[in-house]
Amino acid sequence: MDNIIYQINGTKTSSKITLPSTVFGIKEVNHNLLRDAYQSYLANGRTNNAVTKTRGLVSGGGKKPWRQKGTGRARFGSSRNPIWRGGGIAFGPTGLENYSRKINVKSKRTAIKHALSVKLANKTVLFIKDSDLKSTKTKILATSIKKLVGESSVLLVVKEKTDNLVLSTRNISNIKLVSFNYLNVWDILNADKIIIDATIVPDIEKWLNAGIK
Repeated sequence: MDNIIYQINGTKTSSKITLPSTVFGIKEVNHNLLRDAYQSYLANGRTNNAVTKTRGLVSGGGKKPWRQKGTGRARFGSSRNPIWRGGGIAFGPTGLENYSRKINVKSKRTAIKHALSVKLANKTVLFIKDSDLKSTKTKILATSIKKLVGESSVLLVVKEKTDNLVLSTRNISNIKLVSFNYLNVWDILNADKIIIDATIVPDIEKWLNAGIK
């Protein structure tokens, strides 16, 4: 699988890169695995900030509303029982919930390969020269990315997030910078375009195929 290498300003170079079919050329995509990896990413980032008060935590209600018998009404021991207005919440969130969903490393990396294959098949993955990223400034990078992919949301995949790259991209709202070994299915599938440093393709292949037979 050969793919053209671009300059960051959108110009095609005469160079091509051969892509590993085990990472970018998977034909039978496992959509169930993609869904599981996607949902796992969202679940593991979910916080449990919601907390409700039970009848024991709501203030007031210490006195029995009326005597137990003889009134013709149902017996109640507190005005803070859950079926009364102003009462406690039954079975509400406590703040101790664990929403995380486990997915093993092999499945996670396989899902990333399937996601990359889907995006490449849809022609939304571009490869650029490494030298174009080394000394890029924010204004230059923003203009160049716009020439390359327009106003699309971009996932920029590099070998490592250098200080210069972080400073260059942090104020560009449609670019997310990520090191290749921090790729995840959510970022890949939600990006309109994925721009990958062409020199790190072997590193991506090695990382995703590590320990997988």
